[in-house]
Amino acid sequence: MAGDNDLGSLLSGLLGDKAGGSAGGILTSLLAAFTQGQGGSAGGNPLGGLLEALAKSGLGGQAQSWVGTGSNEQLTPDQVKEALPDATLQKVAAESGVSPDQAANDIASALPTAVDKLTPEGEVPGLSLDELVKQQKF
Repeated sequence: MAGDNDLGSLLSGLLGDKAGGSAGGILTSLLAAFTQGQGGSAGGNPLGGLLEALAKSGLGGQAQSWVGTGSNEQLTPDQVKEALPDATLQKVAAESGVSPDQAANDIASALPTAVDKLTPEGEVPGLSLDELVKQQKF
């Protein structure tokens, strides 16, 4: 889908140089998985579905810290592995050309910043992937 490259560019831009392009690609695959209903039930809202899955696994407080306007709580690779369905992590890793462990590391380091930047008003936008990309202004 054409929006995947745009979202990858957006996420890489939001994350800055420290995370590199691989983290943007991994987060793109992760959000796409939640758009397709793998692990989330928020319909066409991938960010909402991902945050819902994190909340169900006991990480709701951390996820809310990224959405809110205060400081962002950190996430560990082990928490990512516990929170995401194994099939989703495997698919994201395969699509990104990395091991599931590396995918979990990249998600743990990049997700708090990405969610924080995608929710500047302190609320999760009810948007599709394409709409998320279109609303970001650089």
